[in-house]
Amino acid sequence: MSVLDTVGLKLMRLFDAETAHGLAIAALKSGVAGAQPSHADPALQVQAFGLTFPNPIGLAAGFDKDAEVPDAILRLGFGFAEVGTVTPLAQSGNPQPRMFRLSADRAVINRLGFNNQGHDAALARLQARPQSGIVGVNIGANKDSSDKIADYELGVKTFANLASYLTVNVSSPNTPGLRGLQDRDALEELLERVLAARAQADTQPPVVLKIAPDLDDEALEDIAEVVLGAGIDGVIVSNTTISRPPLKSPERSEQGGLSGAPLFELSTHILAKFYLATEGKVPLIGVGGVDSGSAAWEKLRAGASLVQIYSGMVYEGPGLARNIGQHLSRQLKRSGYDTLSAVTGTGAKEWAKA
Repeated sequence: MSVLDTVGLKLMRLFDAETAHGLAIAALKSGVAGAQPSHADPALQVQAFGLTFPNPIGLAAGFDKDAEVPDAILRLGFGFAEVGTVTPLAQSGNPQPRMFRLSADRAVINRLGFNNQGHDAALARLQARPQSGIVGVNIGANKDSSDKIADYELGVKTFANLASYLTVNVSSPNTPGLRGLQDRDALEELLERVLAARAQADTQPPVVLKIAPDLDDEALEDIAEVVLGAGIDGVIVSNTTISRPPLKSPERSEQGGLSGAPLFELSTHILAKFYLATEGKVPLIGVGGVDSGSAAWEKLRAGASLVQIYSGMVYEGPGLARNIGQHLSRQLKRSGYDTLSAVTGTGAKEWAKA
C-alpha cells in the first residue's frame, strides 16, 4: 500500500462510512485520487460473454450508484466497472445511518435500499462519457413498484445501447420482496421478459444475473437450471449476506447485508457449487471478500472467470486492483498455466466441499 493510500484511508476513518463513500466519489471526480495504471500483462486478459477484459478485476455495483465516475474507476487499474444499482425512478433509500464499517472484521454492513438518482440521471452521464472501457449497468426495481419485472424491462430498454453488459440484480436484501424473484417460477418469468426486452433493443449487450449467497442446495440447483434454460450470459456470485458468522465489531448486530472478509468463504463455497451445477457452461463473476491477490486467485479456482471487489477497497485503498493484478501475474507464472481461463474451476470440487 502506498503512503498516499495509507494517508487517504486514515483520513476516511474520521468520517462515518456513508460520508466517506461520498468523499471517495468526490475525490475521483476531481482527480485527487489519481490514477493507478493496471498491470498490463496480456496473460491477464479474459474472454467472457463475448467481451475481452484487459484484466479480470472489476469494481462491483454499489460504489458508483449513479454512473458518476466509471472512467475514473477504470483508471485505478480495474479491468471493468459496474455502475448502479439503478432503478427507474429516483429513490432516497432507507433512513440513515445505513452503512457501517466493522473494522475489527474488515467488513461492512449496509441497508442502503437502492438509493439512487434514477434512470434519467445515469443515462445522461453514460451518454456523455467516451465509449471506451468495459462499463456494466446494474439494474433494479423501485421499492414501491407494483410490477418489479417491468422495472427490469425498462432498465434493459434504457441502457441496452450504452452498457457493455447489463446485470439483473435480484439479490439485494434491502428491498422488500426482491429476493423472491430468485424463486424458480418468478425467475423464469423475469429472465424471459428481460431477454425479450433485450431482443427488441437496437443493441443486445450480454445479460448477467446477480444472486445471493444465502441459498440452499435446492434453490441453487433451481437457479442453475433456469439460467441454463434461459440462455443467460453470465452470473454474479454473490451479493451481500444476511447471515452472521462470528464477528467482533460492536456494529455486528446492525441489520442489512454483510460484505467484506467474513463473506469470503460462504460466497466462494456458493460460487463453486454453482460452477459445478452449471458444469462450467456459464461464465461467473466471483464477489465477496476479495481483498487480496490470493483471495482473487481462489475465486478463479472456485469457478470464477472474473472477480469484483468493493469492501476490500475500504481497508486496502484505491491501489487494490493494481496490487491484485500484480499478484495474479506472478501467481500465473508460478502455477504453470498459460492463461487465467485455464485456472477457472480447477479448485471447484475442493471449495464446494468446504
